[in-house]
Amino acid sequence: MAKSDAFGNKAIKVPFFQPFIGKNDKDAVVDALGSTLLTDGPILQKFENDFSKFTGSKFGVGVSNATSALHLSLKALGIGKGDEIIIPDMTFVATANSVLLSGATPVLADVNDDMNLSPESVEKSLTKKTKAIMPVHFAGKACDIKKIKKIAQSNGLSLIEDCAHAIGTKIGTQHVGTFGDVGCFSFYPTKNITTLEGGMIVAKSQKLADRAKSLRNHGITKSLLQRYSEGNPWDYDVIEPGYNYRLDEVRSALGISQLKQISKLNALRRKAFEYYNKELGGEKGIGIPKLPKHEEHACHLYIVKIHKEFGLTRDRLFKKLLSAGIRTSVHYKPLHRFTILKKRGKIYDSIKNSEKIYQKIISLPLYPSLTTDEQDYVIEQIKHYYKS
Repeated sequence: MAKSDAFGNKAIKVPFFQPFIGKNDKDAVVDALGSTLLTDGPILQKFENDFSKFTGSKFGVGVSNATSALHLSLKALGIGKGDEIIIPDMTFVATANSVLLSGATPVLADVNDDMNLSPESVEKSLTKKTKAIMPVHFAGKACDIKKIKKIAQSNGLSLIEDCAHAIGTKIGTQHVGTFGDVGCFSFYPTKNITTLEGGMIVAKSQKLADRAKSLRNHGITKSLLQRYSEGNPWDYDVIEPGYNYRLDEVRSALGISQLKQISKLNALRRKAFEYYNKELGGEKGIGIPKLPKHEEHACHLYIVKIHKEFGLTRDRLFKKLLSAGIRTSVHYKPLHRFTILKKRGKIYDSIKNSEKIYQKIISLPLYPSLTTDEQDYVIEQIKHYYKS
């Protein structure tokens, strides 16, 4: 598979990410394009059923992206203006945006050293206005969802799992996204499987799934298939305003094809993850991520911490690696640093751990087609810059 820099820089030797789209994926897309029904049809239904079966959930709702999945989940749970939703300070801004779009207020809580939401900080962030907790399974590692679920249950709160990084993440045999009321997944190009853009809600109740399905399609009470299978196609109702958050047949076909390969794709990610750990684990000044026992880690991101002993700051290492033709990134700038969250978010507990971690973390290239030679080059450059 030929590799090139997504942004046209010919000096890049190791891209940060490369899509994994094979012949079967392309054939599935072409076949779907031959259909006369290109949205809200049987291919979407199959993808929803396949993904539900994969996660062990009862109901699946395919949507346009993970942000819309989070937004619809909040709306389906009746969350809105005046409510507070506890989210981690360290996550992609989509988590907070979904709360703001629902009319509620995001409450930023601190994270543990693994960058997952701290249950202790959640407890300190509870108020009379709290209506839900929205933890993120960060970088493919499950958060302490069992403890967070207990907090939610004891306080009568909804639990929405942000599983954007966690396709294939399990605790024991239970897939994340099935511990709470709903789980929300992402199929963005860099995720463990992709539909280019797309997302999925997995829900425990038929009521939540049905409301999400209506809301994703302008609030219309019937699906396209239902409208044209019985009675007059224009004879439907709209009970509440909805959105255009649909996932079409073409992207659903790609999702079905990609999902068939998830075991292989995640195994390749894990192999690369473990190789980094083996080669960087003994280096002073570098903190490597742990692979937990009794859990299945989706290995979505490979994030190391650059400590003072390394001799270079994270930002200096980023520039050095880029000059050597290696793309890296940072996941993420904490939410409390964004203007919109300074204005419309709330903080009740210290978020010092989030800020401290942010200064140290850097994400190295990780994707299924990453070769050992490419990893060796990345590792060699990091070791070269140690105390340089």
